[in-house]
Amino acid sequence: MTPPTDPTAAHATAPADHPTATPPTGPTATPAFGPTATPAFGPTATPAVGRTADLTAALATGPATASAATPATGPTATPTTVPTTVPAPRPTPATDPGREDERLRRWRLVLGGGEADGTGRALTGTDAAMDGALTALYGRGSQGGERTGRDRSAGLGASAPSVARWLGDIRTYFPGSVVQVMQRDAIERLGLATLLLEPEMLEAVEADVHLVGTLLSLHKAMPETTRETARAVVRKVVDDLERRLAARTRATLTGALDRSARISRPRHRDIDWDRTIRANLRNYLPEHRTVVPERLVGHGRASRAIRKEVVLCIDQSGSMAASVVYASVFGAVLASMRSIATRLVVFDTAVVDLTDRLDDPVDVLFGTQLGGGTDINRALAHCQAKITRPADTVVVLISDLYEGGIRDEMLKRVAAMKASGVQFVALLALSDEGTPAYDRDHAAALAALGVPAFACTPDLFPEVMAAALEKRPLPVPAV
Repeated sequence: MTPPTDPTAAHATAPADHPTATPPTGPTATPAFGPTATPAFGPTATPAVGRTADLTAALATGPATASAATPATGPTATPTTVPTTVPAPRPTPATDPGREDERLRRWRLVLGGGEADGTGRALTGTDAAMDGALTALYGRGSQGGERTGRDRSAGLGASAPSVARWLGDIRTYFPGSVVQVMQRDAIERLGLATLLLEPEMLEAVEADVHLVGTLLSLHKAMPETTRETARAVVRKVVDDLERRLAARTRATLTGALDRSARISRPRHRDIDWDRTIRANLRNYLPEHRTVVPERLVGHGRASRAIRKEVVLCIDQSGSMAASVVYASVFGAVLASMRSIATRLVVFDTAVVDLTDRLDDPVDVLFGTQLGGGTDINRALAHCQAKITRPADTVVVLISDLYEGGIRDEMLKRVAAMKASGVQFVALLALSDEGTPAYDRDHAAALAALGVPAFACTPDLFPEVMAAALEKRPLPVPAV
């Protein structure tokens, strides 16, 4: 006898010969307009409906997962002597009141209330306070049509105490990653950058790379009472980045330097026996149980001398703020390695050599001046004049390639450096912000010279530098 149909499988469909039915769509299925949609570029891109995409993902994604539906038919027939009963229906994701209420709560926070949100869900207590903090920044928009960034209104007001309370609220109700998104949105939407000139505001914000970029663009206008607080904020971010990036960078580049310095005729005391044995395994003589070292491998004393020169040439225009922060940290890490001579040059329409400040990346950052135009040709001319050993030099240009100088001269300089033996790397951005805006014509012109131009995340940068030091193809990310 066939067992009765389980009511929980009412919405499931499965092949007749398969014992397990496919569960219905769970509560984490993404609606058509998607709470987890990622903006094309930048953390503050605003979706057509609701709040920013990053916040939408954080607020709307529920922790629950769909339960498997009970099979419509079982693999074994039930004996006729066994009485059968229809089990009571179990709550499914679609009918579980608690789970449905949580889903509506999250969507209510995403959509921001008003007549158009469609949830009918009222918020109380902490939820109401969270919604108030979100509404203060993103507003409720127009009530009669689609909401966009232009028709949102802000509710923080102009007073610093109100902003300080709001900053405290969002740190109470949201995780750090969401707080950073909301701070960036507040600075862009409400013009709060000038409030960062107040020490009280700096102490209240959640520090990250983007905040450092904003502070660097403002530091010339900072009053004396704020500068020490600003340096403390920048120091906190830089120290965190250095802890995260330094060990892997040193390990990766040390290995690359060792491989590039390998010699085939070392002195006896300089032989690297591990690599020598591996290189001669094919010469193993079983009868003598030994390896004949036909080729010796060693590093010699070159490992204790400067073998490579690295020139970091960084565009300090306003759009490159995050890249400047990461490049300064990497510059300090490279400068700490005795086998690499590191030079750091920043430029806009002027060129500033900050090599003498590389022992402290915070000093490097406060030596930059974000904003202004771009003259890549002039910067490359300065770098070219400082190169003394072209065959042992890597030049890393970090720029969006929007050239305000002489384009043809810039390309000629790159070609000349390549011809002299310099390893040239062009990074459109050194950050984790996504695909940057850049001059595609100049990128194509560099590619024609054998210099691929690509964006690079901080995690990939050590691999890029290792490839350049070893003179092998760069690990260009797939697009």
